[in-house]
Amino acid sequence: MKEVIREYISKEKLEEKVRELAAMIEKDFEGEELHFVCVLKGSIMFMADLSRAVKNNVYLHFMDVSSYGNSTESSGNIKILMDIDEPIKDKNVIIVEDIIDSGRTLAVLKDMLLARGPKSLKICTILNKPDRRVSHVDVDYEGFKIPDEFVVGYGLDYAQKYRNLDYIGILSFEEEN
Repeated sequence: MKEVIREYISKEKLEEKVRELAAMIEKDFEGEELHFVCVLKGSIMFMADLSRAVKNNVYLHFMDVSSYGNSTESSGNIKILMDIDEPIKDKNVIIVEDIIDSGRTLAVLKDMLLARGPKSLKICTILNKPDRRVSHVDVDYEGFKIPDEFVVGYGLDYAQKYRNLDYIGILSFEEEN
C-alpha cells in the first residue's frame, strides 16, 4: 500500500490560528505566569509556536504519553512514558495537545494533573475530532474541529513519519500498481 497525503490545513491557516489561541490565552491570564504541558511527541511543533506567540511568561513542561503505537487507531491503553519533573501546585497549567480524538488520553492526563493541585488547569488543542470522542473532555482553547480522518503533519505522525510537515494533511492508503 502506498501512503498518500492530501493537504487539509495550510501552514498559513495554522499560523493564524496559533495567533488567535495565543490572544485568547493572554486575555484569560493577563499578567500571570503559565505552565504549558506538552504532550510528546505530537504537540511539540504546536507548543513551540504557541509559547512564542503568548506574551506571558511561559514555563515549558513535557510528558510522553502513548496510546497509538504504529497504528492509525488508539489502543485505549494509555502509557505514561515520561512525566513532568517539576511541581505544578498553585500554578496556571495548560495542557497543550496536538489532537483530541477519543479523549481517553486527555481524560487520564487531566485527572493526573488535577490531583497535583494546580491553581487552574486548561486544555488547548490545535485539532479536535469530536465525532470520535469516547471520554468526555472540556476543551478550553480549540484550533480546528476536524472530521474523522487520520491526519499527519505539524507534529502528528503515522509510524513516526510526517511530523516535520509544516501543514496538516489527511493520510490515506492506495494500492500500488
